[in-house]
Amino acid sequence: MEKLNQASLAKIQTIVAAHKDEPGPVIVMLHEVQDTFGYIPFEAMKEIAEATGTSVAEVYGVVCFYAQFTTQPKGRHVINVCLGTACYVKGSQALIDEAIKMTGATINGTSEDGMFSLDATRCLGACGLAPVCVIDGAVHGNCTIAVLDNEINRIRAQEGMLA
Repeated sequence: MEKLNQASLAKIQTIVAAHKDEPGPVIVMLHEVQDTFGYIPFEAMKEIAEATGTSVAEVYGVVCFYAQFTTQPKGRHVINVCLGTACYVKGSQALIDEAIKMTGATINGTSEDGMFSLDATRCLGACGLAPVCVIDGAVHGNCTIAVLDNEINRIRAQEGMLA
């Protein structure tokens, strides 16, 4: 596990200090830490536990309970493919397979170059648009392999990488 630098530790302390007196501070702090770092480092869980008078195990339990939190760094671009029933029936497995092939990321993992993270999700709440992918926060309903390929190639071009 990579150690955080002093600037990152200071940022975590600032986030914790800003929210420690709010109602339900653990969730608020975790959201802000994840928004800042893209994941929740163990050091942040320790700071949050100390500031809120809870144990690290309790904070870790919150992190593990809510699917939107992650303890692993994400790639610069995140691809979510819904594998809920409607999406799966309409072909989302083929989208996952294509995303793996194009990015080199594993399911719920990150590509070696740190460019892409691929998350298999359960029901994104857009069943009428199945199959659904969310790429860098943009929802792609009725998604096809061609749409997925175009988006990944667009990102690669934007990043100055060959498709």
